[in-house]
Amino acid sequence: MRKVLYATGLGAMAAFAAGAANANEELAKMAQDPKGWVMPAGDYANTRYSKLNQINASNVGKMQVAWTFSTGVLRGHEGGPLIIGNMMYVHTPFPNKVYALDLSQDNKIVWKYEPKQDPDVIPVMCCDTVNRGVAYGDGKIFLHQADTTLVALDAKTGKVEWSAKNGDPSKGSTGTSAPLVIKDKVLIGISGGEFGVQCHVTAYDTKTGKQVWRAFSEGPDDQIMVDPEKTTDLGKPVGKDSSLKTWQGDQWKIGGGCTWGWMSYDPSLNLVYYGSGNPSTWNPKQRPGDNKWSMTIFARNPDTGMAKWVYQMTPHDEWDYDGVNEMILSDQQIGGADRKLLTHFDRNGLGYTLDRVTGELLVAEKYDPKVNWTTGVDMNKGSPTYGRPKVVDQFSTDKQGEDVNVKGICPAALGSKDEQPAAYSPETQLFYVPTNHVCMDYEPFKVSYTAGQPYVGATLSMYPPPGETHMGNFIAWDGKTGKIVWSNKEQFSVWSGALATAGGVVFYGTLEGYLKAVDAKTGKELYKFKTPSGIIGNVTTYENGGKQYVAVLSGVGGWAGIGLAAGLTDPTDGLGAVGGYAALSNYTALGGTLTVFSLPQQ
Repeated sequence: MRKVLYATGLGAMAAFAAGAANANEELAKMAQDPKGWVMPAGDYANTRYSKLNQINASNVGKMQVAWTFSTGVLRGHEGGPLIIGNMMYVHTPFPNKVYALDLSQDNKIVWKYEPKQDPDVIPVMCCDTVNRGVAYGDGKIFLHQADTTLVALDAKTGKVEWSAKNGDPSKGSTGTSAPLVIKDKVLIGISGGEFGVQCHVTAYDTKTGKQVWRAFSEGPDDQIMVDPEKTTDLGKPVGKDSSLKTWQGDQWKIGGGCTWGWMSYDPSLNLVYYGSGNPSTWNPKQRPGDNKWSMTIFARNPDTGMAKWVYQMTPHDEWDYDGVNEMILSDQQIGGADRKLLTHFDRNGLGYTLDRVTGELLVAEKYDPKVNWTTGVDMNKGSPTYGRPKVVDQFSTDKQGEDVNVKGICPAALGSKDEQPAAYSPETQLFYVPTNHVCMDYEPFKVSYTAGQPYVGATLSMYPPPGETHMGNFIAWDGKTGKIVWSNKEQFSVWSGALATAGGVVFYGTLEGYLKAVDAKTGKELYKFKTPSGIIGNVTTYENGGKQYVAVLSGVGGWAGIGLAAGLTDPTDGLGAVGGYAALSNYTALGGTLTVFSLPQQ
């Protein structure tokens, strides 16, 4: 069995007393104990893998509900709880409540944090009022509120230690992403690509909340924090003004490239990895050029913010294929050689494997066979278009032009996978990927920019691929070869995060509300249970009192469930999702519940 970078878990509550200087070491140590879940992804490598095996492929069918907790909030519940010692920290969508539950005292509420936020932030949140979770470090719980306030709460009492404003909601910035604590810093991104925000990742001091550095996705070299000679793109220096040269005039100032996805970190390389989102506007005619560095994987030094390497997956994006999805780090062999890998399932429908040390592109293949906007990526290192996708003119919204409804593009704007994170098992060396199986019609139109107003410039409709009725698959993927190993059909998109365990079981949730457990090797369904609402949360596991538990938030919403969450009925509302997922209301309703499972008492 190949080692996972860091197994999920936690250490003793004594870690609460750890100083900021060694917070990184404490978190890494805590993450080696599989009894808890100390980071949003379980570990720095974003594997969402647990060494716990009390629940396994032979007995998971006996699993039953152990307890439940109502969050008191409706709309989309993304992310999942943290488990630190005997404490569980549960978050909600707007107004972004945080509950601290004592697992050793019948899940008693020890404290509750409920910020007072201006409800005017809600209309500025493009795709539901979601929040992807809290982070822990230096004895604090870090929350990124919808109004972009980053707050540090005392983990024992819930008292606000400090807060920092990360953006301006009046100009379209919002907070939906989960923070990541690295050493004495907490890193956070920003949302607002549909409002023309110039997006960034920012590092704050965990003790004081003081801003340490901020790196934008597009703009001058000093703002995007690249070195023209030392920062590389596919092995070559990016060169001076690498971003500015790919935008017309000052368009980069409202260029998007938002950073609302998941971050990962390799302590041995001291590099943090994340992706940037779509360029603004969605009308490609209004922003000629490659629009760098939107749609890009960044590898940065978390101490300084300086980028070591970049790779742009979808230059001059014409379809809203954000590149924010998680970067999963693994150590595997390719071509007989040990490699430090980064695997990324992009919205554009391509699964990428790169060398995370150098940024070398190793694999780029379709992880949904219906992807048709591209025939694939040019993998010839000697080619002038090396690393670029080969676009099919028929599905190019730029070539077809403004006010032309380009039909039958696969995938839809929400991608073959959106933010719902995949998992990786070091035992099977497979990735387990929740996917969308959805196509679209896309009509771009001219739009003018007004601060704080939507800056989209496209009308969409979504539907299953021609001749098919299902809108999702849950797949196992070999990142070394770029091949699907097995695939399970789902009626709707699989919008929950996956969990892989040493028990040979993989868990995920469905939009109808089912928690499902499948065999890691074959995909055979072993268990399912319908929770009170559709699941767009991420499955978590932990051990308490010698017993393994599996936990998941249910509460339908997110982009796929925005029609239900916000009461929308026009098929083109929700950026096209309302019509595509209209049937979802026949299967589930709004909710906000944490459901926790375990094996029955022996």
